[in-house]
Parts: sequence; C-alpha cells; structure tokens
Amino acid sequence: MKIRATIFIVSVFLHFGKILFAQGNNSDLIPPQVEIAGTQLLKIHSSIVDQEYDLYINLPRFFNDTSKTFPVIYLVDAQWDFPLLNAIYGEQYYDGFLPEAISIGITWGGENPNYDDLRRRDFTPTKIRQDSFSGGAEKFLSFIKDELIPFVDSKFKTKPDERTLMGSSLGGLFTLYAMFNETDLFNHYVLTSPAIGWDDGIINSYEKKYSEEGSEIPVKLFMAIGEYEYVKGFQDFAENLEEKNYKGLEMKTRVLDGIGHSGTKAEGYTRGLQFVFEKTPFVVNHDILDKYSGSYQVNPSFKIIIYRDSEYLIAETPFNGKIILYPESEKDFYVKGQYLRVHFKDDESGKITGFRVEYFGGGETVSKIN
Repeated sequence: MKIRATIFIVSVFLHFGKILFAQGNNSDLIPPQVEIAGTQLLKIHSSIVDQEYDLYINLPRFFNDTSKTFPVIYLVDAQWDFPLLNAIYGEQYYDGFLPEAISIGITWGGENPNYDDLRRRDFTPTKIRQDSFSGGAEKFLSFIKDELIPFVDSKFKTKPDERTLMGSSLGGLFTLYAMFNETDLFNHYVLTSPAIGWDDGIINSYEKKYSEEGSEIPVKLFMAIGEYEYVKGFQDFAENLEEKNYKGLEMKTRVLDGIGHSGTKAEGYTRGLQFVFEKTPFVVNHDILDKYSGSYQVNPSFKIIIYRDSEYLIAETPFNGKIILYPESEKDFYVKGQYLRVHFKDDESGKITGFRVEYFGGGETVSKIN
C-alpha cells in the first residue's frame, strides 16, 4: 500500500513538473522587456580599439524635416545613463531650454561585457600598476574622432560644429582628457564628479601641457560635484582653469547640495545642458522694440497687450499675467522656461501686422489691432 501511494505521489509530481517546465519555457508567459519609445540601436566595430560598441540613439521631434540639421549630444556610459539623458532631454526641450538635437549614447557591445573593466580601459589616460585594464583613453578618443563621428555624420543630418560630450566619474575624467587633447572635436563639455584624482591627478599635467602650448579653449564647459565628494580637489582644478584665463572658455561649476558621487548626474546633466545650450543675449534697438507695442487679437474674447520694458518686450495676457519676451533676433523672441516662440510680421511698408506664435504641439497667427 505504501509503495502504491509513493508511486502515485511521484507520478503526480512528475506530471505537474512537466507542466511547470513547459510554462517556464513558454515565451508567451515571459513579460516583455521595457523599451524606450522613439529610440534605436546601432552597432559599430572599432578597428582602433578592436571592440564592438552599441549606440543608443534618440532622434529629435522634427528629424524628418529635410531642411534641418541637428546638434549631436554624445554620452558615455549609456548602459546606465541613456534613459536618464533621454528623460532630461525631453523635459528640457519641452521647457524650451534645449534645441532639437540627436542624442547618441555609447556603450560596449558583444556578449556579457564587463562594464567595470571596459570603463577603466577606455576612460583612463594612463596605465597604473595596480590596474592592468587601464590606460586606453587615447585609443578610445581616436575611435570617437576617426570612426564614431564620421559614422554618425554619414547616417544622420548633423551639425558638425555643434557637438556635446558628456560623462561622469571616470567618464568625466575622459571628458576632460578629450577637451585637452582634441579641443575642437566638441564645442560643449558637460561632466559630473570627474575622477580628477586618477594617477595622482594626472589630468592636471594634461592641462599644464595644454597651457604651455596654447592660450585658447573655445568651448563651453560645465562641471558639477556632490557635496559629499572630495570638493576641494574639484574646486582647486576649477580655480586653476579660471586663473589661466583661457581665451574663449566659458565655464560654470556647481557643488550639488546633499548629493553623493552617483547622484550628481540627474541635476548635473540638466544644469549642464541648460548652460551649454543657453542662448546668446541679443540686443534689439529700442525703436524696433517700440514698433511691436500694441494690442493683438488672438480670438474675439482673448487679447494680448505688448509693450517694451528696457531691453525686452512684455506680453500681458488675461490668464498668465506678464510674460517676458527675450529677443534672439530683431523679429524673433522666446520665453524662458517654456516652449514658446514669437515671430513678428510686417507688411511692405514695415508696419507690424501681427505675429506667429509657436508652442509645443502647434502654433497660430495673431493679428495686431492697434
């Protein structure tokens, strides 16, 4: 009786085991992975590094407009930070801080890449005795210059004179290394928590060599560090750059309150992109600004009053109160913190007839009534 019972139990176990095994191998029951909408993956093999790289790509909203070309934002450590960049870009574009741009995240391809080892290989400029993987930044930078950028430029409608490089930690160290060794390759550099202490502060030697050979760094540079990191070393490095008074260098630094090493990227990348893409102030003659003063009819129940206040225009609306219109040309104006642009129109005699307003998701033409 015991033997029969045992056989029955084993049979039941095997039966349900087969069912569970079948369920475990049923791909229909495996939840799909989350993908970032609107992005794509390309692969490139570097003969310089002898490495396959994955490129995570996000194209701008109006990429299919054949009349446009776009700046490119290059980000290292895409395996971790591309979703963050994608979110930051979308938010800042919506708020009017960033232009339409192509985002390219760079990471390592192949089967089961060891990110820690590969980061130390590609991002560090010198080999140190205690790390056999280190010291490959020169090759990685050559890959970016001679293989990656030509590849991207051949596939997408890019602006060759508008490139941004971003990185954090060892990626921040590499970003500085790139600035001192291939300065003109990018015109914007954004980095957080740079590993300035690598190899006894070797990045200072690259800066010193650069200063001995030239006096210009015609780029925008943003650097941030967390309050709980080694702030003094960061500040000493930044102060040294300021004291050199490099021609063309626009630099901004920030110590982020209450933040540690890994947490600097969200705010740091946001502030950095805002800074490097900040519009250059444009001054319009007061007589021209005064021409735009008057009343504008949006619809029968909605009227806007515009007048000059010093170097700007003020638009008064029934709902939003006073809005400052900042000039970017004699006829084009924008609002900070909003995707809102205004282009004034005139007739053949130069009389202002109205304006075209563009906002996120649409636009309309508004007539001047007096």
